[in-house]
Amino acid sequence: MSSAQIEIQLIGIVVAAACALPGVFLVLRGMAMMSDAISHTVLLGIVLGFLVTGDLESPWLMFGAAAMGLLTVSLTELLNRTRLVKQDAAIGLVFPALFSIAVILISRFARGVHLDTDAVLLGELAFAPFDRLMLLGALLPRSLVVMSIIAIVNLVCLLAFYKELKLATFDAGLAAALGFSPALIHYGLMGLVSITAVGAFDAVGSILVVAFMVAPAAAGYLLTDKLERMLLYSVGLGALGAVGGYWMAHLMDANIAGSMATVIGLLFLLCLLFAPQRGLLAVSARQRRQRWEFAQTMLTIHLLHHEGTPEAEVENRVDHLHDHLRWEPAFAQGVVQRADERGLVRLENGGLYLTDAGRGLATTMLADKR
Repeated sequence: MSSAQIEIQLIGIVVAAACALPGVFLVLRGMAMMSDAISHTVLLGIVLGFLVTGDLESPWLMFGAAAMGLLTVSLTELLNRTRLVKQDAAIGLVFPALFSIAVILISRFARGVHLDTDAVLLGELAFAPFDRLMLLGALLPRSLVVMSIIAIVNLVCLLAFYKELKLATFDAGLAAALGFSPALIHYGLMGLVSITAVGAFDAVGSILVVAFMVAPAAAGYLLTDKLERMLLYSVGLGALGAVGGYWMAHLMDANIAGSMATVIGLLFLLCLLFAPQRGLLAVSARQRRQRWEFAQTMLTIHLLHHEGTPEAEVENRVDHLHDHLRWEPAFAQGVVQRADERGLVRLENGGLYLTDAGRGLATTMLADKR
């Protein structure tokens, strides 16, 4: 493996980690699409910064992009507070407007500059190792240095304000009652999202920024209920997607950013299907098991209701369950078999009799209902 290949994968891993940390809170707050809006509208800040300074290396470009990210959040919030437009619609109004202004400015005043829309949307990680800077005597890829600094800033802010972020995310009312400012925390988080989007923007493009912020966090949400684990899982899945995406692009001779986004999407799909508690297969198996358990409980209640009565000889027969409980014969046989295996009922000559365990279950369920 060449040094360029290693550096590209390292850049992908660092970008994934930097994006996943604020991305978790965006997903938990139901604001995942805000990352999409910010990752596009920061282009306007970059373009305005370039038009003012005439230098693509100027730090004012990052300042302008971060300010534009905050402006995007502010305009969206203002529209949402009118109660005439919902948040998703507000994002849909603000983001295309600001992004289209940036595209017009590029086509009118910045043609030939490395700000074309293809680079903005897709990025080009393959070129990242060629853009280097000297740091502490070592010549390192600029994207790796910038994103490492941003990842450290995100981690430090997360550790410093973890309690406030957690409280404001899950219960903003309680956070305000305890003296915290949910609005300040909100805009601080959006500031981190803006800076992260700007830093990742040049190396990986806006599409991969959105993928790194949303997909690993959404997958992590499916895997755990613990915020700490969700953060770790999100970073890990993002890094796995970066490495897997690179080798997919290498084998298919395809765009690296697009391949990384594809692998991250596949990882989310795997989590969606196979997550232990919230995956579709687990949910389906749980619903199927609960359906059988509910039917067995209904059977014990039915038998208890007629137990010791003259009608028991007729009502408590397997072939009578279809008439009384509207169960198909095959389903009724399945319920009886499972109840027999659990020791809830006893089957004798077509008649059903409650065991002590079955009688106890029915009595308990009726008592809870009362």
